[in-house]
Amino acid sequence: MKIQKLSPRLGICGQVELSDIPEIVRNGYRLLVCNRPDDEERGQPGFTEVAEAAQSAGLATLYLPVAGPSDFARQAPAMAEAMRTASGPVLAYCRSGARSSMLCTAALAP
Repeated sequence: MKIQKLSPRLGICGQVELSDIPEIVRNGYRLLVCNRPDDEERGQPGFTEVAEAAQSAGLATLYLPVAGPSDFARQAPAMAEAMRTASGPVLAYCRSGARSSMLCTAALAP
């Protein structure tokens, strides 16, 4: 897993695997945001599975899937609120990190 830091309180990455959770915690993240719809690709872990592992490790989780262009505007307010109210750094993920990056950019726009 490769995390790209967008700011001290915000990072993005590609698909999170259950085995990545300890590293995410060690890196100080407090909220894990999934921007990838469940069942987008065969074999990807579903949000519920990732959320259970993350929550067991002390991470808060949020599901804000982005399946298409219209989802950015719809999910941006919730992402902005999550970034504003998280108890610590936020890590957002999707398949490659691209949608998460675009959603975070939209959420930070004035």
